[in-house]
Amino acid sequence: MKILILGAGQVGTSVAAALASENNDITVVDTDIHRLRELSEKLDIRTVAGHASLPSVLSQAGADEAELLVAVTSSDEVNLVACQVAAKQFKTKTRVARLREAEYLSLATEGGVDAVVNTAISPEQLVCKHIKRLIEYPGALQVLDFAGGRAQLVAVRAVSGGALVGHEIRELRQHLPSNVDARVAAIFRNGKPVRPQGHTVIESDDEVFFLADQKNISLVMSELRKLDSRPTKRIFIAGGGNIGRNLARMIEKKYSVKVLERSRDRARNIAEDLLNSIVLVGDCADEDLLREENIDQTDIYCALTNDDEANILSAMLAKRLGCPRVVALINRPSYAELVEGGSIDIAVSPQQVTLGALLSHIREGAPAYVYPLRRGAAEAIEVIVRGDRRNSRVIGRSVEDLELPENTTIGGIVRGETLLIAHHDLVIEPGDHVILFVMDKRQLSKVNMLFQAGGSSL
Repeated sequence: MKILILGAGQVGTSVAAALASENNDITVVDTDIHRLRELSEKLDIRTVAGHASLPSVLSQAGADEAELLVAVTSSDEVNLVACQVAAKQFKTKTRVARLREAEYLSLATEGGVDAVVNTAISPEQLVCKHIKRLIEYPGALQVLDFAGGRAQLVAVRAVSGGALVGHEIRELRQHLPSNVDARVAAIFRNGKPVRPQGHTVIESDDEVFFLADQKNISLVMSELRKLDSRPTKRIFIAGGGNIGRNLARMIEKKYSVKVLERSRDRARNIAEDLLNSIVLVGDCADEDLLREENIDQTDIYCALTNDDEANILSAMLAKRLGCPRVVALINRPSYAELVEGGSIDIAVSPQQVTLGALLSHIREGAPAYVYPLRRGAAEAIEVIVRGDRRNSRVIGRSVEDLELPENTTIGGIVRGETLLIAHHDLVIEPGDHVILFVMDKRQLSKVNMLFQAGGSSL
């Protein structure tokens, strides 16, 4: 597929890296010549220097032949204009844009098939939803929705004291009530994947991904770590930018929320916008301020400023002052890998959250959902089964009979409103939502081919 990516920032680079390994013809456009040179040295792609919204630059980049345009520059306006030019002048079939401004979102996709943008992605909304899920499930490292929320994949760090720690995975079903089922779908030990089998023993500090019905998540989590008996009530948000403000608005009816913002004018605007939250003015790295606000009695501290270093330092400070759980928004992947799991419980990477949403819309075969795991080292995907017994290699076959690529497992199948855990004798039917875990991304093309109906896409 011929793909045109506008913007060589962190998201654009992540998208290019994810798609370049899948036999796509990729061109990246950006005004930063040095960044383009670095990118072309790492990936087998073509680069064009110039302003992404100019027709002459898009023409040079091959927009007349591109099947897909992904506009992820730092400017909403440039992304919108580029999509408009691609639609009107070059007849580019599929146009995906990253838009930060909420007012642009609905406007950009108005008009159905004639819309300027086919799919608009809002990083701020995605990150807010991601952090909200982490607040709802204290102890979880990731909480991912499949089939419209009918199934959830949760990542938990196993700790000593958990009922299953030191025991084989097959014992999980013995610990759960007869009407509850779950599947350990992936394990990462010391940063490396371990294929989960019945005899695999869960060790302390393993990062365990399990799939279960939403209503059973907390029950399964309790098997891997002791859950805090104290309910989550108090949330402290450092940073009143778009993410901090929107998160506070989403959760203030359910939790007691404090928002800390450095700018007095912005803090005043936030206070007028929020109904039940307390808005403070100050520096998130001010130890005296955090002590005065009883940070040791706060349940979750979220460092969500636009400064990685400030988020890391303030989260570490909050942890040292007694906050039991801290979350930091960190844009640089190297920083996130360095600090997560130590004094910082969770490092949220905006580009990884955004990348999953983008790949769901732009990857050939169009899986219903795509979620990067472990900073993109692996993926969890949802595939909707198309076709019938005559033109499908999976319909009518049991899970144990499928010729799955190496290091690929099926966690479960959502059929109608029901999650069916993928035991060996489960038979796949048309319309099933199959949830797969691909530990080696080089196998994605084989997974795609397996689930294709005839010669069509997923």
